[in-house]
Amino acid sequence: MHARRTHGGSEALEAFTEIMGRKHVLTSARATAPYATGDRFGAGEVLAVLRPGSLVDMWRALQVCVDHDLIVITQAANTGLTGGSGPGDQDYDRDIVILSTLRIDQIHLLHDAREAICLPGSTLFALEETLAQHGREPHSVIGSTSIGATVVGGIANNSGGTQIRKGPAYTEQAIFARVDEHGKIQLVNHLGIDLGSDPTHILDRLQRGEWEAADVTPPPPDSTGTAYADHVRQLAGTPARFNADPTFLHEASGCAGKLMVFAVRTRTFPLEKDKATFYIGTDRPADLEGLRRTFLAADAPLPFSGEYMSAHAFDLAVTYGKDTYVSLKHAGSRTLVRMFALKGWANGVFSKVPGLGPSVADAISQKLFALVPEKIPPRLVEHRNRYAHHLLLVVSGNQRAATAQLLEGFFAAPEHEGAFFECDAEEAQSATLIRFGVASAASRFFVMHRSEASAMVTFDVALRRDDEDWLEVLPPQIADQLLESVYFGHFFCHVLHQDHVAKKGVDPVALKKEMTALLVDRGAAVPAEHNFGRIYPAPDPMVEHFRRLDPLNMFNAGVGKTSAKKGWA
Repeated sequence: MHARRTHGGSEALEAFTEIMGRKHVLTSARATAPYATGDRFGAGEVLAVLRPGSLVDMWRALQVCVDHDLIVITQAANTGLTGGSGPGDQDYDRDIVILSTLRIDQIHLLHDAREAICLPGSTLFALEETLAQHGREPHSVIGSTSIGATVVGGIANNSGGTQIRKGPAYTEQAIFARVDEHGKIQLVNHLGIDLGSDPTHILDRLQRGEWEAADVTPPPPDSTGTAYADHVRQLAGTPARFNADPTFLHEASGCAGKLMVFAVRTRTFPLEKDKATFYIGTDRPADLEGLRRTFLAADAPLPFSGEYMSAHAFDLAVTYGKDTYVSLKHAGSRTLVRMFALKGWANGVFSKVPGLGPSVADAISQKLFALVPEKIPPRLVEHRNRYAHHLLLVVSGNQRAATAQLLEGFFAAPEHEGAFFECDAEEAQSATLIRFGVASAASRFFVMHRSEASAMVTFDVALRRDDEDWLEVLPPQIADQLLESVYFGHFFCHVLHQDHVAKKGVDPVALKKEMTALLVDRGAAVPAEHNFGRIYPAPDPMVEHFRRLDPLNMFNAGVGKTSAKKGWA
């Protein structure tokens, strides 16, 4: 798709400039590339990238887009995991405008920080920092929080993350714009806050946090989890959570960008500072599944998280995720966010230089961090050398003794093999960061072996809750087409991330289709938590859901490999 720069497009650019100033209306290929290119998937040309500084400017820019028949992609962090936050290779019939929300990042706390109003550019990391001062924490506390993902983005995509007690990011309280079948913009305020009736006044008051306590509905009962904790305990023949699950689809929640969301109201949770981390190893996947079922059946609170990675994933993270691991450990999330932004900018610049290509910054980072000495705690290394499968288990501090007793009893049984230890502070931090580093390891491997590889073939899969053979074993005719494979995920939820790198000459589209069929035959659902983006075809119920939200197909047209044509033609 090529940006056509029609007469109507030129008029739209002038109107955008009047609204937010020339500095925040980007039109050159170099300026728009970081927004129009996903880190993993998705790329295309756009008419413009808009960077409004207020909700009112967002609203006014949307009106211009409607008046000039433009497709709108509302974008936050542009993580690019499935390509849904930017344009793809669909057959678009209109010009595209990306509206970046990152400048609009206010967070307003309600009811002694038991709830938060998060504007579209507010990040999970900022929310975590803000809530910590009040002894509270957000829904997500690891993972995308470290690469700048936003609260609204997580809710719009049903992001799940590590939190066993909390389940997918979800709210029924949001304020958003939709365009109806007659082309009229509607502002829908379901925040539970009376802000008046005029759209610009509502949005202005919202951004400034201007309301009275009497205008706000009461908060839900306080707790350390949600109803999902009971749901995930049930060993049913269906996945615990996945993007097409109607249980977690409500207006902004799971909308996949088919609405323009201005803010969400989300509950927060008590921050438990006293936590115990156990590192578990075994050579038998069946033993990990047995352990999972033992915890799910126990008459005790669920662990906070139970994260799986293979020994091979451990190795890849240490080698190819080292910049992530070291940066988080010694500089923190804020620095890593800046590094990702700098890397994206540098790759964009170098990609224009003949002979260098689009991944020079990745290659430089890989070689530089390879020189940085970093000692992995000895007990982690010992377990990596002894066992093929690893589980990182985090529980409440007051469950420390009971958890150790359960694990001792489990591995003392003659039918089970494996071992565990309780981590000290350094071991817990290192294990967590290695597990996080796995998420970027396959992508970096692909970059460093591009001459031998055709593409990445990734899966974000929700297995049946009762699936005993949870670890995939690929048939030889598929495994022979892969240069690399890495398995990791949110084990207690049976949500796994399976990242593969296809060999040179392999058709990645055909291969993914064949591999998807194997998963579906097992009763699994894809995607689980990264949403459909540009790589997963949305099932018919999701397509109808998208149609109801966006009848003219104006927002994020083509998401879920749906039609990119106006009116879903």
